[in-house]
Amino acid sequence: MKMKTILKFCILLTATSCLFSSCSKAQRPVTDLNEKVLIIYLSRTKNTKAIAEIIQKKVGGKLVSLELEKPYPENYQAIVDQVAKENSSGYLPPLKTKIDSIEKYDIIFLGFPTWGMQLPPPMKSFLTKHNFKGKTLIPFNTNAGYGIGSTFQTVKDLAPSSNILEGFSTQGGKERDGIYFVMEGEKEKQADAEIQKWLQKIEIVK
Repeated sequence: MKMKTILKFCILLTATSCLFSSCSKAQRPVTDLNEKVLIIYLSRTKNTKAIAEIIQKKVGGKLVSLELEKPYPENYQAIVDQVAKENSSGYLPPLKTKIDSIEKYDIIFLGFPTWGMQLPPPMKSFLTKHNFKGKTLIPFNTNAGYGIGSTFQTVKDLAPSSNILEGFSTQGGKERDGIYFVMEGEKEKQADAEIQKWLQKIEIVK
């Protein structure tokens, strides 16, 4: 009788321990090692920046704005013309942003708008500058309603030795039409919910 009581107690203790262990695991994000995550983004009208900040709130990590040594012109048509020339010639603009010891990051989020249906030249510069072998890259994008174009494919082409997860895309501003920052109010709430769903789908958060 005493042995049965002890056995029941052991079974109960094991079950309770597994229950708490399971709960703890379910609540812990995959990216709980904060220093292993880098979120780097390019943002002209701050919409991509807003998405990057939402991601950081959910997964932690270091947030870095991608900047050029020589900034693009403020005029919309001037930047469109310059980027078109850079894309056609393959020119990669020098970056002001420096990432020290990129090897210490395991997961790297890459944020950018769609420019001319292509990956912006500054992001191409970043991808060609570093070695991403064995790292997990996660692209995220804002666009003016025309989608990602060839942006995600270019990320794959420029970082072939990395593990690239499914990206995220949402409609941002329409600078051509004078519509700039839109990631506020209901749009921000919608983006937040969509990002949460996406991060769960790619198993970055539970």
